[in-house]
Amino acid sequence: MSDFSLKNITTGKTNLPPRIVLYAMEGMGKSTFGASAFNPIFIQTEDGLNEIDAAKFPKALSFDDVMGQLRVLFLEKHDYKTVVIDTLDWLEPLVWQATCAIHGEPNIEGMEKKSAFAYAKGYHFALDQWNRLLFALDELRIKKGMAIILIGHAEVKRFDSPDTEPYDRYQIKLHKTAAPKIIEWGDAVLFVNNQVFVEKTDVGFNKKVVRGTGGQNRLMYTEERPAYRAKNRYGLPPELPFIKGEAWNTLIAAIKNSRTTKPEGEK
Repeated sequence: MSDFSLKNITTGKTNLPPRIVLYAMEGMGKSTFGASAFNPIFIQTEDGLNEIDAAKFPKALSFDDVMGQLRVLFLEKHDYKTVVIDTLDWLEPLVWQATCAIHGEPNIEGMEKKSAFAYAKGYHFALDQWNRLLFALDELRIKKGMAIILIGHAEVKRFDSPDTEPYDRYQIKLHKTAAPKIIEWGDAVLFVNNQVFVEKTDVGFNKKVVRGTGGQNRLMYTEERPAYRAKNRYGLPPELPFIKGEAWNTLIAAIKNSRTTKPEGEK
């Protein structure tokens, strides 16, 4: 029987290592961000880390491979302080394969009406495997003191807002059933993009040409806007510089600052 008692109540913050979800379009430096973390080890689900100087497991070819690599990090003694999964969207088909194997279904789509996966139910069954993954990551975080970085690609998709007409925005490239699970789990969901400015030039005859300029400065966006999904539980500034090789330290410094800064009005 559980010991429910007022003596078991705790107060104050628990400063566990962060759970970071970072997504961006191709070539933005997502993997370099992971490699800049404190003593990282990569679980790779796609090719592309050959030029990254960091410890890495062999490429995972199945969801069992991924879980097995996490199990090694939990059971064996090591000095790694950060686990990086690169990338979520290449991990997702492995999740689907495992889900199909468990339920004896040939396809996550459930093409047959009598299939247990019919009417998109397969994607909901797949959440069980996502939950297994997130539980294993939390075990590494709590019991091994490891920070977690989940890297993903961005895609532009239509967002059906209940308040406005539908509009396009950047979202993490995952199925619509899995994305909210990952976003809810993360302590910070960061979108990285080039800073772009719009210029309008009058070309005569009541016509204007709209051009995008800038694009040399990259930013981490930490709060949700109509153009992208983002969030954080640390009270971070809405934007942080994303400089190659420095972005992780920038983020950690901002988190530490948020943890030591008292709310306005508090003595």
